[in-house]
Amino acid sequence: MSGRSLFSSPEGIQKAKRALIRYSLTQKALAKELEVTRQPIGKFLTGKPVDRNLFVQICDRLDLEWEEVVVNEPTSEPEVSQDNSIDIDAIVQEVREKIKPLIQKRCGTMRVLDMSQPIRLNDIYTSVNILDKITGQRRLGIDELLQQCRSQDFDLFGLNKITEKRVPGLEAVEKYSKLMILGKPGAGKTTFLKYLAIQCIGGEFQAERVPIFVTLKNFAEAANKPGLLQHITEETINPISSIRDILTYGKALVLLDGLDEVREEDSDRILKEIREFSDGFPKNQFVMTCRIAAKEYTFEKFTEVEVADFDDDQICNFTNKWFKDKAVKPETFIKRLEENSRIKQLATSPLLLTLLCLAFEESGDFPANRSELYKEGLDALLKKWDAKRGIQRDQIYKKLSVQRKEDLLSKIALTTFEGSEYFFKQKAAEQYITEYIRNLPDANTDEEALQLDSEQVLRSIEHHHGLVVARAKRIYSFSHLTFHEYFTAREFVVVRQSSEEALQNLVSHITEKRWREVFLLTVGMSPSADRLLLLMKEKIDALITTDEKLQDFLMWVQNKSLYVDTNYKLTAVRAFYLELGLGLMPEISLDLACSLDNTIISVRHSASNCPLCLDRDLFLVLHLNEDLLFDKINFFECYPKLYSEPAILQKKLLEITKNKSKNRKEKLRRWMIQYRNLGHDWKFSKNQKELLIQYYVINQLMGDCLNSNCYVSRKIRQQIEDTLLLPIAEIKQRQQQS
Repeated sequence: MSGRSLFSSPEGIQKAKRALIRYSLTQKALAKELEVTRQPIGKFLTGKPVDRNLFVQICDRLDLEWEEVVVNEPTSEPEVSQDNSIDIDAIVQEVREKIKPLIQKRCGTMRVLDMSQPIRLNDIYTSVNILDKITGQRRLGIDELLQQCRSQDFDLFGLNKITEKRVPGLEAVEKYSKLMILGKPGAGKTTFLKYLAIQCIGGEFQAERVPIFVTLKNFAEAANKPGLLQHITEETINPISSIRDILTYGKALVLLDGLDEVREEDSDRILKEIREFSDGFPKNQFVMTCRIAAKEYTFEKFTEVEVADFDDDQICNFTNKWFKDKAVKPETFIKRLEENSRIKQLATSPLLLTLLCLAFEESGDFPANRSELYKEGLDALLKKWDAKRGIQRDQIYKKLSVQRKEDLLSKIALTTFEGSEYFFKQKAAEQYITEYIRNLPDANTDEEALQLDSEQVLRSIEHHHGLVVARAKRIYSFSHLTFHEYFTAREFVVVRQSSEEALQNLVSHITEKRWREVFLLTVGMSPSADRLLLLMKEKIDALITTDEKLQDFLMWVQNKSLYVDTNYKLTAVRAFYLELGLGLMPEISLDLACSLDNTIISVRHSASNCPLCLDRDLFLVLHLNEDLLFDKINFFECYPKLYSEPAILQKKLLEITKNKSKNRKEKLRRWMIQYRNLGHDWKFSKNQKELLIQYYVINQLMGDCLNSNCYVSRKIRQQIEDTLLLPIAEIKQRQQQS
């Protein structure tokens, strides 16, 4: 019995294939490990006879019980052909060899957006993950969606992290014989299909099949309107009998790409062809791709899944491949991405990640004015992505040019953002659209017709561009919070043309943290940011104008800065003392001072890195606020610059640091106040502390706006920089003198 051949059952074959994926093994790699040729591995995976000992070895390597894989009591080799005169395996191998160059040519490279040249697919391909449940079909309410966001990352509202369980793409293909893969524009659907074709023809995936790759747009527009079988034959091999045999015996991996790219006039014919073809050759493996929300297609025998957004591991994997052997290092890109959460949101889309890599490769960094980068991403989704591939989409509403689509999205963005509506119901979105299109030239005045038009426009924006997407049944959001913020800012600048009313409306939100990015984008988009920055400055000054103690504190900040002999901007020095006086260190690490003068080094427990003229004060405050340092650091061993203090002060300071009494901190404080005007206990009330923190945060926003490469006149920039963080009395005095 030891030499008896065994056969894999259909269920066992599926288990084995999933195990190969789980252990990242190819047939070739498995054969090499077991020191056999690839032929018996192929037989094992196609239900053909395999030597018993080798059968068991294969199962052991795949961590499978061979008894659960083998066919029960096989009596003879299973029938693999309906006609004994046909050697289907030989035909498969012959056809595979014939079409290999064609598959490699059509699927072996990719070129998107502004790539200067094609890139080999295997050099850049990143494994795709699949969601078993379609995101837009989930039965969740807005409160549930918000709760999911909060549980993951409330600052980003988790818009790209709300996902069902993910499975590897190859595993999904193995699991379902007929698969419909849905996804947003640029989600990587075509790339995944090309990868399947390359893996198959290379013998790494379903090596017993023949990959057949069909671009449905080309099929639909082919001359003389051939049937699908005829088109496949003409595109791949002759004679027709060979491909028919392969399809009849279920030996094809049929890859149908881009159902959404078929023109409206061809749609019914192509759908009929696909249904008849898949029903006529049911033993084959079918994988078809289509954009989400393209149409209400019905393929009853196809299982629908969705391409998941890239996660951190996929982003890192893609980046390492992209920047391999290039001047820009992948770790540099990843570091800058981690430092900018808004840009990182875009990286979850393979298309937009490609755009980010292209932009970063060109300059070695992301632009300071992020609105330019976002505009490029939007252009890719609104115009370039289809245009580069020669795809003409049907215009649901003829009067909606690209600019008007952007104006419509801007209107929806501001309305929902003002109401903190990161998720909004379909009916609300359709109402916003109705209100917009009713005012277009020659718009339909019939309310029912307008309603139908708004439904189609919403679906079109989701399908064509992926900028607004369904998060659950009849609940939508912008695809990225970044785009929601961008279009909100665009409404102020482009649609409302930075009118006084619009800017006053925007500035009313200056103390709200969630509006921060909108301010930065609005400043960056503005042809001139002068008026907006002046309004922001007025709002900042007015925040603490009436509080005498807070004004006294600012006066102290001003006086301290005047005694510093340094080349740094006075505004940055004031920020330094504001942060010291607030006792916010080390948490904020001189963030405000850095934003107002980027030559000032961010410091965390490290006085030696601080600007020369400010380091003593920083060091003293750290020791005053953190008693632990008294026991671990000798002032003069780690900080020799203190030797420059007058001898009498140096002696006094040494006495304090060596003193182990409980009141030594208070002695140090008195010494600092007497000799350095530092260490005051301002005894701010809770409300005053909150106001000062708010004041600090919006001044930091102002600093970031000024440093964002926005266009602002030299006069206004200087006026704002010179008066930042000054008490109101000083500001008024300067205004009178000017």
